[in-house]
Amino acid sequence: MQDLNIQNQDIQLGSAHIVKSKDFQFFDRIVYMKENMQFNHAYKHYLKIKNSEDKDKKILNSFKERYAKYRLDWLESPNKQYANSNNFLSSSNEIPNPLCVDIETASICDLGCPHCFREYIITPDKVMTEKLYKKIINSISKLNVPSIKLNWRGEPLLHPKLCEFIKYAKENKILEVMINTNATKLNKTMSENLINSGLDQIIFSFDGGSKKTYDKMRPGRFDKNTFENVYSNIKNFYETKKKLKSKFPTTKIQMVLTEDTREEIDPFYNLFNKIVDDVTVVQYCERGGNVSELSDVNKKKIDKYIVNNNLPNDTSYMVDASNKIYLSNKRKPCAQLFQRLMVTYDGKVGMCCHDWGAQHCIGYVDERAFNENKVINDLENSIKKNKKGFELLENAKKPNKFNEPSKKVENIIDIWNGEELNKIRTYHTNKELNKVPVCKGCEFKDTYDWFKI
Repeated sequence: MQDLNIQNQDIQLGSAHIVKSKDFQFFDRIVYMKENMQFNHAYKHYLKIKNSEDKDKKILNSFKERYAKYRLDWLESPNKQYANSNNFLSSSNEIPNPLCVDIETASICDLGCPHCFREYIITPDKVMTEKLYKKIINSISKLNVPSIKLNWRGEPLLHPKLCEFIKYAKENKILEVMINTNATKLNKTMSENLINSGLDQIIFSFDGGSKKTYDKMRPGRFDKNTFENVYSNIKNFYETKKKLKSKFPTTKIQMVLTEDTREEIDPFYNLFNKIVDDVTVVQYCERGGNVSELSDVNKKKIDKYIVNNNLPNDTSYMVDASNKIYLSNKRKPCAQLFQRLMVTYDGKVGMCCHDWGAQHCIGYVDERAFNENKVINDLENSIKKNKKGFELLENAKKPNKFNEPSKKVENIIDIWNGEELNKIRTYHTNKELNKVPVCKGCEFKDTYDWFKI
């Protein structure tokens, strides 16, 4: 199963590697992190509080080993867990602690992208309180959780204390701190603050290799958003990092494969090849907008193959960046159930980054989440009244509630090992994903077995 997972990862993420450029070099983040661990702020802070110079590098090597184990566990732990049990509700096997917690520092976003869930599922325009954030960090630090990502549904740069949050995480043993950003607010001051905060990786979301496609795919909600502004911000971030002679954060840029962007992979690569570490394209997952991801030619090929081989009409498909077509009629257990948890700005806990807004909620770490209905109703009224910033959200509907656990505040580790999540793990290990509504409709490509046609 491990080999298949790696193969699927190559299919999903390998699109950047097919760009016809002799200058392309694969960026190995794991190797880079280990080689530059002495610059990791978690390591530097540890030496400071221990008043150690680490002359024999024993501490440094232990940090490197911890990071290597985390990345290996990310690949291997889910398969081991699924192999060891078919019923996690009664299993005596101890489930390893989460490897990453995605903390939604801001659920608000300043863009209205047509391929985003928030255009179709009402999503709060809120930010996380400092009190809740520190509560989460303190909790996962005790569990030795190695990594966090400080966003989920929203734009993290819209949180006024983001850089303070990053610094606090590094001071509390978090080995790798990451963010995804649309880079609209990535001005010079923000760039300097992020670089100095100890951030380990920044991932830019940028769709299109041309101004025409980018402006179509990433319109502003409150103010006009333009290709020129965001490209300039990313380029200036590169210059600022070089000026500060900083090894971190590493930079990655990714584009979603749609019918519009599929023809712009080479231009996309050429735009960013010299100014980011890693250029990647990722598969599109349908999120409610029926955004076209197929050319007419590939659609006809798929339809013809399905008919000729008596396959169901709803057979799942995937077309990679080099136009190789894959089909699937089989699902497989999702690795995320043993890798990570998602925590919304108000303390609602979700099982997976593809369960937008934790519609299958598995617990709460803050009582503020109990008042979500009022927040959603207020947003629905704003959309109906077509208030400024809500014009692009006219198709957004209230999120479903596929699961409502008892309204009690729990620790993250109790939710991670709790009945709600173990029920889902059991369904997955028995290949009964369709019993979980969120999983049944999920298009995350790593949960399918693919064959090439």
